[in-house]
Amino acid sequence: MTVPAGRPVTEETIGGLRARLDEARSGGHRVGLVPTMGFLHAGHRSLIEHARSENDLVVVSIFVNPLQFNPGEDFDDYPRDLDHDLAVCARAGADIVFTPGQDEMYPEPVATTVRLGALADVLCGASRPGHFDGVATVVAKLFAIVGECSAYFGEKDFQQLTIVSRMAKDLSLPVSVVGCPTVREPDGLALSSRNAYLSEAERAQAPVLRRALEAGEALVEAGETDGAVVEARMTSVISDAPLATLDYAAAVSPTTLTRSQQPLQGDVRLLVAVRFGKARLIDNLGCRTG
Repeated sequence: MTVPAGRPVTEETIGGLRARLDEARSGGHRVGLVPTMGFLHAGHRSLIEHARSENDLVVVSIFVNPLQFNPGEDFDDYPRDLDHDLAVCARAGADIVFTPGQDEMYPEPVATTVRLGALADVLCGASRPGHFDGVATVVAKLFAIVGECSAYFGEKDFQQLTIVSRMAKDLSLPVSVVGCPTVREPDGLALSSRNAYLSEAERAQAPVLRRALEAGEALVEAGETDGAVVEARMTSVISDAPLATLDYAAAVSPTTLTRSQQPLQGDVRLLVAVRFGKARLIDNLGCRTG
């Protein structure tokens, strides 16, 4: 197989993608996968570029997965712009863009789902029941379609990254899950497709997520080991933004996603989720007790 050059090839069918990738691997090419729901921004582009630097063939999947949206969430309104996405993929060096329709991914009602128990029930999972079952199921399906590869996920969605990594390990999937740093605006706001929902006033206050995390980090690195104190400090910072509604502020183990050790010890992950009107934004930061 000749690895595509220039504008990426668009593939809409599972069989077509598998055939391309099987041929590529038979020729010794390493495959990188970047799963997305489209409406690509600079954060996605960084994932594609990371995959490009480590692989011979890079696949970007674009599929807005209905299984991970709860009733009343923004599935119908989720931003979509395929022409823009294809241009981003081309600039970042993708070779194949996989754009299946819902009938291709789910030709029948889904009878089999992937569930990760406690990891999926806390933090965003507590606010969005079943969300991570949908995430794990579609990612497992993508891993099965693509086969042996390295798959690239952003650390901004830290709970998702943790769940996908654990799923690949538990199921012995031939996939190496690679976490990549969060990409931010100059004022610290993490890039997200849902930032498009923010009004001008909400956008001006949205960097409060980053400020809250930095306030929590300062406490931890100064020696504070009481997780409740750290969480209270992050909550206080969020309250300074009148348009923000806090979902959670948490100081947890990066592996269990719970405060399994009290006092806090070693590596700590600080996570926040905040609503600004229609937009639900998340962010996180790793730190270590002093």
